[in-house]
Amino acid sequence: MRRDNTPWRPVTAAAIGWTDEGVPQSLHFGDVYYSRDDGLAESEYVFLRGNDLPRRWLNWPAPGFCIAETGFGTGLNFLLTWQAWRDAPEPRPSLHYLSVEKFPLAPADMARALASWPSLKPLADSLLEQYPGLVPGQHRLVLDRGRLTLDLWWEDIEETLTDLASHGRPLVDAWYLDGFAPARNAQMWQPAVLRSVARLSRPGASFATFTAAGEVRRQLSGAGFAVEKTAGFGRKRECLRGRLGAPVPPVPAAPSIPAWDLPATQPAAPERAIVLGAGLAGCTMAAALARRGVEVFLLDQAALAGAGSGNEQGVIYTRLSRRHSTLTDFSVQSFRFSTAFYRNLFAEGALAQGIDGDLCGSFHQSANSQDMTALSAALHGVPEFARVIDAAEASAILGIDQPAAGYWFPRSGWLHPAALCRVLAAHPLIRLQAHCGAISLHPIATGWRATAADGRAWDAPCAVIAAGTACGGLLGLDWLPLQSIRGQTTTLPSDDPYRRLRAVLCHEGYIAPARNGAHCIGATFNLNDTDPAARPRDHLANQAGLARAVPAWREQLERLDPGALDGRVGFRCTSPDYLPLAGPVPDRQAFLNDFAGLRRNAKLAISQPGQYLQGLYLSTAHGSRGLTSTPLAAELLASQICGEPPPISRELCRALAPARFIIRDLSRNRI
Repeated sequence: MRRDNTPWRPVTAAAIGWTDEGVPQSLHFGDVYYSRDDGLAESEYVFLRGNDLPRRWLNWPAPGFCIAETGFGTGLNFLLTWQAWRDAPEPRPSLHYLSVEKFPLAPADMARALASWPSLKPLADSLLEQYPGLVPGQHRLVLDRGRLTLDLWWEDIEETLTDLASHGRPLVDAWYLDGFAPARNAQMWQPAVLRSVARLSRPGASFATFTAAGEVRRQLSGAGFAVEKTAGFGRKRECLRGRLGAPVPPVPAAPSIPAWDLPATQPAAPERAIVLGAGLAGCTMAAALARRGVEVFLLDQAALAGAGSGNEQGVIYTRLSRRHSTLTDFSVQSFRFSTAFYRNLFAEGALAQGIDGDLCGSFHQSANSQDMTALSAALHGVPEFARVIDAAEASAILGIDQPAAGYWFPRSGWLHPAALCRVLAAHPLIRLQAHCGAISLHPIATGWRATAADGRAWDAPCAVIAAGTACGGLLGLDWLPLQSIRGQTTTLPSDDPYRRLRAVLCHEGYIAPARNGAHCIGATFNLNDTDPAARPRDHLANQAGLARAVPAWREQLERLDPGALDGRVGFRCTSPDYLPLAGPVPDRQAFLNDFAGLRRNAKLAISQPGQYLQGLYLSTAHGSRGLTSTPLAAELLASQICGEPPPISRELCRALAPARFIIRDLSRNRI
């Protein structure tokens, strides 16, 4: 699932036609998406009853239940399953629904198709609110106040299931083998696809499908499923359903993919966890674990959001590029996830509009006309994500004169990071302990022990280090290539003309609409600078940068005395490749021994999995984009810790893995 250096563009939308009855049909495959007679009844009969749902949710022994679907289509199966799960009595497991679709419906077609089912409208509206449209990649949606997770992979089915199976973990409890009929879409039913279905299935996993094709039945039987024919729905004479007999051995990594990122052992999901650091990385991590029922001790040596997450305003920012790369893909996918994550918090009333933040959109100036020309065409298919606008339109949107064209992100905006951290830490399963002083972390027989400066201690089977640049001072992690970059913000009073600003403006710095009568602007970027005090010359640099971005403000900005302005200094934690570090912590010495062959041959495919410090994870180096990257990084780690499907591809998992720097240095013969 590698896209490196291929042109960035939206995925190809499904080509849709509509029957006289208003049923959507694929013009490419020549088949309808659901029964012309009664699509709801067909879905309920074939997929829910075929997998014995919702009865199986009663007294389910695990905290979560995972359904995987081959072909998202109109989302009808998902919505009907969501409704049935909602109606099931408590206690019931949390629901994880993973669906793969190569040709997703465009948002307008999705809305039209779902309008046919008034009984599902509240759920359909929630889905459409977070629907990723045609943005390429893997998309996680968190619904129903966090109890339901929907993963949408806009990918080829065989590549996706191979990618997921390569992690070597059985993940799925029930399968909806949907898609178009085998005679019309043979790729969906290839032997390799059905083998991956078996490899990804937990013991006793079920499947159901509308088809009764003999080749499908034989392939499923050969993959380990006990298959039965049963009466079909409506005019269809028969369909198939069944259960996995014996557990299928975990699939090894493909020979071409070294297995260093796969831990040799997978601990069980913990009941308790320690998170070190109560900034954005730590608080999003604690909230992701608490949402899964894990009790969290959230510890910080100082105040909540007191270090790098302490600015008055921060911007939800992403990076666009004409070509795919791991950096671009993670930036885009984390941006989509974070904006939906924050929108949920505003909708639930957890964040106050205008005080804790505002998803008012953001405009990013650009002087690169070639990139804008190329991306303008690509972004045409995803206007709800981003689009190129000229200076006149930017001026109209922002309410201030703009001299340059750039990119408009309608779902972006600004947040007060401390308010976000307070909201996330307020979960009843999170025990916040601030002002602990210097915290040490040590392995114990049952996991990990964190000890505060005053001797208080907390034990848990799992620990996540999310302490910014301080991560390197724990457990011999000084080998991590973390960089500290000083950044100073400046506070401007919200007088004319600044108060006219209606959305976020990003240039070489940023300015957002006012919070509590003031604008937070900045920030400077100073590597190898450890001065914690605000400096007038840095205020002057922030003023000058804003004046270049808004020439109409130059005179007013130059009147301000930089020595009289307030501001704040923070230290960003970054990595050499600008990607965060999010994943299990490797046993460095074991890596040096096990992968020593890379010193002689950097392309050597070593099939041995990596040795990791069991139950220890890392989330750091989010740089100046912590508001964007930390929510998805937290989802990745929580999924790894709790044995769930990952929210991103294995390639992106590897790109974020802290162990990548050991592998990189071995491959370059530096260690």
